[in-house]
Amino acid sequence: MILRERVDQLIHGPRAQAFITGVILFNAAILGLETSGSVMARVGPLILALDALCLAVFVAEIAAKLFARGPRFFRDGWNVFDFAVVGIALLPATQGLSVLRALRILRLLRIVSVTPRLRRVVEGFLAALPGMGSVFLLLGIFFYIFAVIATKLFGPSFPDWFGTLGRSAYSLFQIMTLDSWSSGFARTVMAEFPFAWLFFLPFVLITAFVVMNLVIGLIVNSLQDAHHAGEHEATEAWRDEVLARLEGIERRLADGTIRPDKTD
Repeated sequence: MILRERVDQLIHGPRAQAFITGVILFNAAILGLETSGSVMARVGPLILALDALCLAVFVAEIAAKLFARGPRFFRDGWNVFDFAVVGIALLPATQGLSVLRALRILRLLRIVSVTPRLRRVVEGFLAALPGMGSVFLLLGIFFYIFAVIATKLFGPSFPDWFGTLGRSAYSLFQIMTLDSWSSGFARTVMAEFPFAWLFFLPFVLITAFVVMNLVIGLIVNSLQDAHHAGEHEATEAWRDEVLARLEGIERRLADGTIRPDKTD
């Protein structure tokens, strides 16, 4: 029990986390060098050996965490994420699973799990997903309405853009991103349908400005909440540490280990 506690403190300590962060960044650089044919031709075996060494470090870290926390390891979503990322790298990259070799770069995402600030960003984004779901549902309704209208109005004249409901939806998505929506779509359609601006302008205003700004607002609000929650947790941890030290001093005073100074 004591050994597990010591291993847990060691593997989650600041020095160990800094070391793992360094290994993650080093491994990311190694995986980037593997994409260079000239580098692999010169020092390919060394690159592969260093990659295997980094993987061994990650496996040892996961094993230490499993030993220290046992089944409690899988109660933390970030631990499950690390376990999955490292586990993918251990699968054999056979012909049918050759894509797994490319997925090794996912190890770089572990930098999120070992960096508290990045974890709060991801947690804030995940907290915004329920609200974003409602916004995206509203966006989907608008897309469907405008896609049906565009197919009926512009489909016969512009079948490549609005010939079917699917093509209309794809074209409208490109318009929503403001990718050449005026010169590429609106002005071309308006050359045949002069009042087509009554269709394009409301669509751009609703989707590109109103709805997407709602999404951005939800994400920003969730990030602020996550930041405040992180500050509250840090304050609580500091308070608990101070109280624990005061209790320790009080016990030592009661046991006589510490004698208060007496002044005349």
